[in-house]
Amino acid sequence: MAEIGRMSINQATTREQHSLAEAIAAYAAHGVTGISIWRDKLAECGLDRAVSLIGEHGLRVSGLCRAGQFPAADAAERQARIDDNLLAVEQAVALGADCLVIVAGGLPEGSRDLPGARSMIRDALGAVLPRARAAGVPLAIEPLHPMYAADRCAINTLSQALDLCDELGEGIGVAVDAYHVWWDPDLATQIARARGRILAFHVCDWLVPTTDLLLDRGMMGDGVIDLPAMRAAVEAAGYAGLIEVEIFSAANWWRRPGDEVIRTCRERFQQAV
Repeated sequence: MAEIGRMSINQATTREQHSLAEAIAAYAAHGVTGISIWRDKLAECGLDRAVSLIGEHGLRVSGLCRAGQFPAADAAERQARIDDNLLAVEQAVALGADCLVIVAGGLPEGSRDLPGARSMIRDALGAVLPRARAAGVPLAIEPLHPMYAADRCAINTLSQALDLCDELGEGIGVAVDAYHVWWDPDLATQIARARGRILAFHVCDWLVPTTDLLLDRGMMGDGVIDLPAMRAAVEAAGYAGLIEVEIFSAANWWRRPGDEVIRTCRERFQQAV
């Protein structure tokens, strides 16, 4: 099973219990190695204070979540989103983040043009990538489950994400999130194809039945994903970085005390990942 020293907690896992400052202190107190930070929580805390707190507590920032959300109905809004992504690159630099996670965005309001949305994503990534390369911040495209294609992310398989990487070149890779890709019959082939381009690995579990397609992720070991097999595949493809626990759980884990959630994450990471 996974070594506890490789565990990072994505801040979403305790977003209802903790501010960013509280999460940094709590994770460090439980011996957690890393944190993945969400930009809304970063805005509440302030970048300078966050950088100071991370340094004081000795945490590694495994990722900054999230950039992307590129497609929009008009050119001005598309440019505004590109500009926000350029800001996210600078935030990632300041935090020393391992990568900037890209959740690319879905259909513009009122649109049914999915290929058009994907073209907007490709073009916007191309606009952001030179700045990211110059800053030394890898962009990690995170494909989301197809159920989110309309409203959250039109990049839905590792194959699609890797096609973009092939086209755009150096400085861009993928985030492999178990919740979003476990179902893919081509998963093993695409993880192997991603050798050298896996920038993040996120774990949780898929519950059966699931009661909410966004906010009912399971704790590792409580669902149907073969997490050890997926970890072995990403490691065989060369990934040796931190492994993020990322759990959105409105009816369960977000209602529990933060310390209980962190303790359980540590236990299950060693038992089920």
